[in-house]
Amino acid sequence: MTKLSFGAHPFLLGFEQLERLVERTAKTASEGYPPFNIEAVSENAYRITLAVAGFREDDLAITVEDRQLVIRGRQADDTAERVFLHRGIAARAFQRSFVLADGVEVAGASLEHGLLNIDLRRSVPETVVQTIRIGR
Repeated sequence: MTKLSFGAHPFLLGFEQLERLVERTAKTASEGYPPFNIEAVSENAYRITLAVAGFREDDLAITVEDRQLVIRGRQADDTAERVFLHRGIAARAFQRSFVLADGVEVAGASLEHGLLNIDLRRSVPETVVQTIRIGR
């Protein structure tokens, strides 16, 4: 008995990268910090909101690497001159990743009241009907 992998199914022609995409997404799903929301703003627009209280714009980096949106945060260590009696506010570095579908692009980002908003837009391709001529 032959077992077909997800990307090798005969009806999924040209989707060989889909299995790798699912594996990459599963790896990033276990991250818990910082918390985030994903919302559909319209039919072809989305917003990812991350709770990044205590981070400044200079502490955050947003990149798109191989169809993967990566948000990194690193705060400057200014605790040398501070004495904490209790430290309960997370001030650790983080990396949060989201896999973007083809046609989804980052439209912009803003930081307001400790929330990082990243706006995404999906471009809708025109439907093309192609007639294939049968040759002899």
